Amino acid sequence: MKIGIKAFAALLLVVGLAGIGCRKTAANPFPPSGAVAGWEKSGKTQTFAAANLWQYIDGGADQYVNAGVVACSTSDYKFQGNLEAVVDVYTFKAGDGAKKIFDADPPANSSTAQLGDAARVYGQSVVFRKGTALVRIVAYESGPGTPEALLVLARGVEGRL
Repeated sequence: MKIGIKAFAALLLVVGLAGIGCRKTAANPFPPSGAVAGWEKSGKTQTFAAANLWQYIDGGADQYVNAGVVACSTSDYKFQGNLEAVVDVYTFKAGDGAKKIFDADPPANSSTAQLGDAARVYGQSVVFRKGTALVRIVAYESGPGTPEALLVLARGVEGRL
């Protein structure tokens, strides 16, 4: 069966438009200010591709690159005007990369939490993985209620992944 050039062009247009609706776009995992109780986003999000990850985590980037990291995005937050924290979201090619990095952290002095596929809560940080993402939230200081406040922010990030 032969089709004309106009018919072929129309067919390509229809197929192309159908494909646009099928593409999955990456969600922004960083909750805006006020979206998570008590937390305000206090800076712009920065993103580092795998090739430039050393600029952010100098000395530790190879571990992430070897596990298949694609990029890392990071943003600062402030809880009730006092507690400052940083949220790092590492995106991997596959979920086993996120699991590899998560499993490399020692579980000593941590507790588990119902968050993502697996989570650990430390005195000053929360680390969890969900699908191809590994999320690390670290407070710059520790005080009463720090782990609980970080868990609230972690749940806000998890809901956006």
